[in-house]
Amino acid sequence: MAGILLNEHNVLILDEPGNHLDVETIESLASALLDYKGTVIFTSHDRHFMGRVATCVIEVRDGHVRNYNGDYDAYLYAVNKEIDDGERERNAKKGGSGGPPPSVKAGGGETPMDERKLRKELSKAEKAVARFDEKKTELSSQLLSETDPDEALRLHNELTEVTGKLAEAEDRWCELQEQLEAFA
Repeated sequence: MAGILLNEHNVLILDEPGNHLDVETIESLASALLDYKGTVIFTSHDRHFMGRVATCVIEVRDGHVRNYNGDYDAYLYAVNKEIDDGERERNAKKGGSGGPPPSVKAGGGETPMDERKLRKELSKAEKAVARFDEKKTELSSQLLSETDPDEALRLHNELTEVTGKLAEAEDRWCELQEQLEAFA
């Protein structure tokens, strides 16, 4: 990477650049990429990193590529709007009143969750993941600069708890995403 930065190349391609890096190093990398005068193409699951660095989001899903022409916040807004608009359009095509679809199968048993509720749950789970991820980043940063052993231990314990909650939220998000794919 250093060789590329020192030469006259103006494109960097990075695959999950923040993996296996601590918070401080990720922040330094993000700052360096923001200062870089060329084009940076990267893949990442780190929402904070994407929010900080990305100026254009391109989504690759189900064999299709879509350019959202905006930063990560614009991407989230567009995706949520697509979800809302798609549900309205589907309900209109069904000739329904716009209300939620019935939640009972032909066999009489209830469905685990209708698609609309599932999308709302997915949105809540995504917000929880983002909140816990942000808290984890904040605690990691505080822990790196803490010199008092008692406070460092408290921060470590809180970080461990938040990391567990983040893992649970991510697992829930994955579970909901799999259920949503069953509707497609």
